[in-house]
Amino acid sequence: MTTVPTAGGETDRTGRSGGKAMRIVVVTTVMLTFISFWRAAAVVLNDLASSAYYAGGIAAESIGKAAPWFILAVMLFSYAVRAVYVESCSMFVRGGVYRIVKEAMGNTMAKISVSALMFDYALTGPISSVSAGQYLHGLFRDTCVHMFHWQPPIAANHFSIIFALAVTVYFWLLNIKGIEESSGKALRIMQVTTVMVALIFVWSLITMYCKQRYQIDGGLQVPPFKPVLGPDAAGWLDNVPWLKNLGIVVFMVGFGHSVLAMSGEETLAQVYREIEAPKHKNLLRTGLLIFLYSMVFTSFVTFAAGLIIPDSIPLKDYKDNLISCLVMQFTGPGALKLLMQAFVVGVGALILSGAVNTSMIGANGVLNRVAEDGVLDDWFRQPHGRFGTTYRIINLIGILQCATIVLSEGDVYILGEAYAFGVVWSFAFMGLAMLMLRWKHKGERGWKVPLNFKIRGIEVPAGLGAIVFVLLMVALTNLVTKKLATISGLSFTAVFFILFTISEWHSHHKRRKAAMAHEHKEKFRLDRKSDVTPEALDLPEGKHRILIPARDPNNLVHLKTALEESHAKGTDVVVMTIKVEKGDQAFQHVFTSDEEKLFTNVVNLAEKYGEALVPIVVSSNNSWFAIARTAYELQCDEVLLGKSERIPPDIQMEQLAIMWAQVAGNKPIMFRIIMGPGKEIRASL
Repeated sequence: MTTVPTAGGETDRTGRSGGKAMRIVVVTTVMLTFISFWRAAAVVLNDLASSAYYAGGIAAESIGKAAPWFILAVMLFSYAVRAVYVESCSMFVRGGVYRIVKEAMGNTMAKISVSALMFDYALTGPISSVSAGQYLHGLFRDTCVHMFHWQPPIAANHFSIIFALAVTVYFWLLNIKGIEESSGKALRIMQVTTVMVALIFVWSLITMYCKQRYQIDGGLQVPPFKPVLGPDAAGWLDNVPWLKNLGIVVFMVGFGHSVLAMSGEETLAQVYREIEAPKHKNLLRTGLLIFLYSMVFTSFVTFAAGLIIPDSIPLKDYKDNLISCLVMQFTGPGALKLLMQAFVVGVGALILSGAVNTSMIGANGVLNRVAEDGVLDDWFRQPHGRFGTTYRIINLIGILQCATIVLSEGDVYILGEAYAFGVVWSFAFMGLAMLMLRWKHKGERGWKVPLNFKIRGIEVPAGLGAIVFVLLMVALTNLVTKKLATISGLSFTAVFFILFTISEWHSHHKRRKAAMAHEHKEKFRLDRKSDVTPEALDLPEGKHRILIPARDPNNLVHLKTALEESHAKGTDVVVMTIKVEKGDQAFQHVFTSDEEKLFTNVVNLAEKYGEALVPIVVSSNNSWFAIARTAYELQCDEVLLGKSERIPPDIQMEQLAIMWAQVAGNKPIMFRIIMGPGKEIRASL
C-alpha cells in the first residue's frame, strides 16, 4: 500500500479512495441562489399589479372622472422609467437608488435618497395590505346584507388594520426563510391573478358591447380628459388660484396623484441581484413582461370602471374597492357576478398581500447595501443561524410597516397620498443620478436609455434627460400639492437620515478604534460536514461538474471562465479553498478574514453572472491531494486552476496527475489551467 495524505491532516495506508472521510465546511449565504425572470417579474408585479386595486380609486378621488386617462399616461411613462433602472443595473450588479446616487452625488445625498426610499417601502406593504382588508370587508358586508339582511358591526378601517397586521407578520416570517421561497409564493399568486385578469378583460368587453348596443344606463360614457380637482387635491396651491387653474399645472397635479400606479421599479433593481443567467437578457425580459401585464391589468381595469360604472353610483361607495364595484356592474346573473366578486376579492387579498412580500424584499436589499458601506452597523447583517438571511434588517422592516398600519388607522387614501411622495422622489433621485453618471463615467454600459445624439463629439442623452425632467416636475408638484404626504415624508426622511448619520459615525468610530479600514465583506453561515459527497452538498445527479480551487481573492480568472461556461453547459460549480493546517486546528479556525474576503469576491462574481455555486472549505495537510480527493468524491468532470505566481503550469499539472492516479486510478478527468482570458493549458487523464 502507498502512504497517502488525507484530508484530516493525517496519513493512512489505504486504497485509491481510502482514508478517513473528508471533513469540510460548506459556506452558505442567501445570495448564492438565483431565480428565473418569471419569478423576478412575479415579485415586482405583486407590487405593480396590486396598484390596480387602489390607484384608480385614489386618483378618482383627487381628479374626478379623468382618472383613467392619467393612469394610462402613468403606465406608459413607467416603461421609460424602467429603462433608467435597466441602464443602472447594467452598470452595477448591486444597483438601486442608494448605490447610483452615491456614485453620482456623494455620500450625503445617497443617505437622503435612501431615507426617502425607506419612506416608500414603509408604505408599500401597508397600503397594499390595508386595501386588501377593505376589499375583504366589502365582500363580507355585501354578502351579509344581501343574503342575511345583517350589517356587520366591525368598521371597514378596523377590519383592514387587523387583516393588514396579520399579513405583514406572515410575510415577515416568510422572508426570514429566504427569497427563494418568497419568490415562489409570488409566482403562484401571479398565476392565479392572470386567470382573474383574463376573466375581467373578456367580461368587460362583453358588458361594454351590451351597454352600448342596448343603451343600458345611457350607454358608454367616455371619461373626460380634463381633471376636476377634488378637495385639497391642489394642496398649498389653493392659496394661489391663478396658478392652480393653469392647464399645465392641472395636468401635473393629476399626473402626480396617479403616479403611485407605477410603484415597484426600485424592487426591480434589488431583485436584479437574484436573476439567473443570462442576467441582462433576463432583466430585459422581466421589464417587458411587467410592462405588458401592468398595462393590460391596471390601465384596462381603470378604463373599464370609467366606462361601465354609471354616474348614479357615488364615488364614495366604490373608491376603496373599485374592481369589486366594476364586477357587480357586469352583464349577467346576479349570483354569477357575486361569485366573480368573491374571486376578485380573494385574488386581490393574495396579490395585495404579496406586495407586502415585495416591499420587504426590496427594503432588505436596500438596507443590506447601506450596511455593506458601513452606514448601518455590521450587527444588522449577521445571518440567521438556520436560514442565512439578514433577519435583523427584516425585523426592522416588519416593525416599521406594522407601526405604519396602526398610525394610518386603515385609511387607504391617506396611505396612497403619502406613498406617492416616496415613489416619485425615489424615481427623481435615481434619474438625476443616472443623468450625472453619463458625464461622470464614460465607460461602456451594457445598455443605455434610447435617444442619444452626438453634437460635436459630445453625447446628448435626450431620452434620459426628458425622463428626468418629467420626474423632477412631478416630484416638485407633489411637494406643493400633497400637504400630509410632504410633511410626513420630509419628517420620516429627516429621522432616517439622522439615524443613518449616527450609525455611520458609530461604525467609523469602531473601525478607527480597531485601526481597521472599511471593507465590504459578505456575511456567511458555516455548515460543517463530516464528509464530502454530492448528497452532502445537494448536487443533482447527471450534470457536468467543475471543481474550482481558489486561494487568492484577486486571482479568480478561472472562476470567471467556469461561470461564463456554466449556463451553456448546465454545469454545477464547486469552489473550494484549503486550510493547510495540522490536526484539528483547521476546524477551530476554519473561517478567517482571508476566507471571508475570498468568498465575498466569489459571491460578487456569482451575482454578476447570475450563476449558483457551492463554496466549501476543506481541511488538509496537502493541497494537491485535497484537490484530487475532493474532485473524486464529488464526481467532478473537470478541475480548473488559476495561474500560479510561484509554481509553473507543468509542475501544477504533474502534481495533480500524481495525486489523481493515487486517488482515482484510471478514472477520466480534465485538468485545465486558465492562464488568462482565452488562454489555457489542458490535460486529459
